Amino acid sequence: MNHILLVEDEESVSTVIKGYLEKEGYKVHRASTGLKGLDLVKTVDFKLIILDLMLPDISGEEVCKIIRQSSDVHIFMLTAKGSLNDKIEGLNIGADEYLIKPFSPRELTARVNALFRRLGAKFPSSKVIFDDGYLLIDCDKRAVKVMEQEIPFTPNEFDILCGLVTAKGNVLSRERLIDKIFGADFSGYDRTIDVHIKNIRKKIERDTKNPKYIVTVMKAGYKFGGER
Repeated sequence: MNHILLVEDEESVSTVIKGYLEKEGYKVHRASTGLKGLDLVKTVDFKLIILDLMLPDISGEEVCKIIRQSSDVHIFMLTAKGSLNDKIEGLNIGADEYLIKPFSPRELTARVNALFRRLGAKFPSSKVIFDDGYLLIDCDKRAVKVMEQEIPFTPNEFDILCGLVTAKGNVLSRERLIDKIFGADFSGYDRTIDVHIKNIRKKIERDTKNPKYIVTVMKAGYKFGGER
């Protein structure tokens, strides 16, 4: 059974979401504060965390940062903050998806179902080493190392990187990457891929102003440019 943690202090909202997700067969654990949510993360192997940003004790952003120090679990953020800057900040601190309140419980359920369908699909087996060991990417173990040091990646960042690596130098448009990584029913905002690409470059490139591995192809998309 797929375990989901729902961190939401509004009981009416929490009850409705829990009901919809449990009808789909998920096991939903609820926490009304950020600290209670963090305690549950220590004891349960969650596949997804649905995290409200406005909590009574600590912010959802802080909860996300703490979780990202030790886990690559998928995180959906729920918030009334809908500006582009808010969305970019959410992705930068480790969120995988961003849902703006008010939203339909059916929309959330559809997004959750789409996520678990993606989790069931695997990339072709691939373990590749570039530049005499500077960069190692292991798609099977979902591990990335730079100079033999493992680097933390969010699930979406890793999937984008592996998607580009397994494309073997072919250019993938933003639309192709969204379809490949997020699914055809993705309803995020247009620059989601760009934000993730920027974060990936920070983690693996020696020079982010002149990237070697994640190459932008003007008016076409992105490709992986590393040579073994």
